[in-house]
Amino acid sequence: MKKPAVLAAAFATVLLAAPALADDFPSAISVSGEASVSAAPDLAQLDAGVANDAKTAKEASDANNAAMGKVLLALKGAGIAEKDYQTSRLSLQPQYGQNKSTGASPVVGFRASNRVTVKIRDVTKAAGIIDTLVSAGANDIGNISFEVTQASKLLDDAREQAVADARRKAEIYARATGVTLGAPLSVTEGGGPVPLFKGRMATAPMAAGAAVAPGEETLSVTVNVSWAIKPKEQ
Repeated sequence: MKKPAVLAAAFATVLLAAPALADDFPSAISVSGEASVSAAPDLAQLDAGVANDAKTAKEASDANNAAMGKVLLALKGAGIAEKDYQTSRLSLQPQYGQNKSTGASPVVGFRASNRVTVKIRDVTKAAGIIDTLVSAGANDIGNISFEVTQASKLLDDAREQAVADARRKAEIYARATGVTLGAPLSVTEGGGPVPLFKGRMATAPMAAGAAVAPGEETLSVTVNVSWAIKPKEQ
């Protein structure tokens, strides 16, 4: 895996406390700095489901249980650990028709559906797992997303870059206002990683292999730093 490239950018706001304020309110320069790191995701997550229609609720439910059983067996056969797939939705709903002569909507059948959420810890296998699910009978594949599981560790370099950038900005404002920086008064962190891609895939069976592009995820960190200020030494 290539070393994440740290890209630093900053936006800053300055607070110069007026000398006329109370003595217990320290004069300070407050700056917000931001830095980011790009990394390849190491976890994919998607939903897979089966839906079955039948005349009776039992027939629909039985057919759906059998279909989902094949999907779960396929996941196990593909090397997905049982802890990495979990039922996310079960549904059994009546289906209504329309009686044109009376305007009534009688029950004409039932639809049973079952969905599982699957975690794929090797993103290079995501396309193959999708193909396996479709071949096993899954007719509803969607909500695929990618993430970096060690985001906080990867952000450590970005944190250092953000603090350094915030100090650079603060020094610029200090020179411009004729003061020097003292000790930092406070450091707070905000922001967090945002998933690179999340969407819904086609639910119809695919003739060719699924095309999946995990790309890279950009993780951002923001630090807010306040420095005490003092008069510039003559």
